[in-house]
Amino acid sequence: MTASPLVWLDSAATSQKPRQVIQALVDYYEGYNANVHRGVHALSMESTGRYEEARQKVADFVNAESAKCLIWTRNTTEGINLVANSWAMDNIKPGDEIVVTAMEHHSNLVPWQQIAKKKDAKLRILPLADDHTLDMDAVDRIIGPRTRLLAMSHESNAVGTINPVKELAAKARAVGAAVLVDGAQSVPHMPVDVQDIDCDFLAFSGHKMLGPTGIGGLYVKLDVLEQMTPFLTGGEMVLAVTYEDATWDDLPMRFEAGTPNIADAIGLGAAVDYLNALGMDNVREHEVSLTRYALDAFKELEEELDVYGPKDAEKRGGIVSFHHPDVHPHDLGTVLDRRGIAIRTGHHCAMPMVRSLGVPATARASMYLYNTEEEVDLLVDALKEALRYFGNGAK
Repeated sequence: MTASPLVWLDSAATSQKPRQVIQALVDYYEGYNANVHRGVHALSMESTGRYEEARQKVADFVNAESAKCLIWTRNTTEGINLVANSWAMDNIKPGDEIVVTAMEHHSNLVPWQQIAKKKDAKLRILPLADDHTLDMDAVDRIIGPRTRLLAMSHESNAVGTINPVKELAAKARAVGAAVLVDGAQSVPHMPVDVQDIDCDFLAFSGHKMLGPTGIGGLYVKLDVLEQMTPFLTGGEMVLAVTYEDATWDDLPMRFEAGTPNIADAIGLGAAVDYLNALGMDNVREHEVSLTRYALDAFKELEEELDVYGPKDAEKRGGIVSFHHPDVHPHDLGTVLDRRGIAIRTGHHCAMPMVRSLGVPATARASMYLYNTEEEVDLLVDALKEALRYFGNGAK
């Protein structure tokens, strides 16, 4: 561990947690630890009440039409895989096309590769423009009558680009396709309204939005969810069972087999309370201002570093990915860590995207509501020192 104060610039990987969230976990385990939906005793009823109250909070946070539309998952990855193994297995047919963007996290690429192979469908890729935004001129050539699903990230975890998901969803709707949005990087950082986007699915992770690890949410439009079949079966999700057959419980429980992650769902509800108190418009405004400051500060290193993503802070999240041609990102990350500055290095689970930049990996600083301009200055100063250390320093 470093003796320096921590500068946390890895929130795209996971966020730090406020005391209210940690206390919500302590309160559950110390005060009313019990299983949900299964007991008539006081602790079970309190646990069930707090658990379902958290579901309502999270559903409201993304403006779902009903709490029934919000399925608890472990994370964004599990949510997307649930859609792939339920809706897609029943609805993707041979010859259908699944469209994803060239900036997808592996979690919104690999499941669709597998579905395309299993269902004899075709996976098509929306390409990028030179500024690492989507090439919108290519959209109408790729989204067409054979498109059955458009699966897209709202914000790139690799370069920070914010995609026009509402506009893209409308194009998919026009050809009768379903729409899935990977909200892992957007739901924590900006207002997200599933009814305004008009998406069928939105997946997101609690741990990136001040909540605990091991809990996430999957929104599914109610009329779509009513037609989906569960792919995990067993306890909790059944209504009646005989030796010969079983029937499923009401929504959303039929998609939540087994004992759920009660404490962390309640913790995520506390995180939503915290974010609502701040106001998501304010969270986004702070991030745009800080990103603009960071992009300006990085101009001091423009002769040494390549910085990826749109130049306009309004078109990106608080993610700044960069690369030096002669210094490996892992080496930069190690030197910064000695200064107490935590960034992420590698391909960020977006290997095709990063390789398309012509580099094996990037260094990524990702900011959130608790970061400051002073911390950006510390990052830039530390990068100058690191580059001097490697003999490639800024003058």
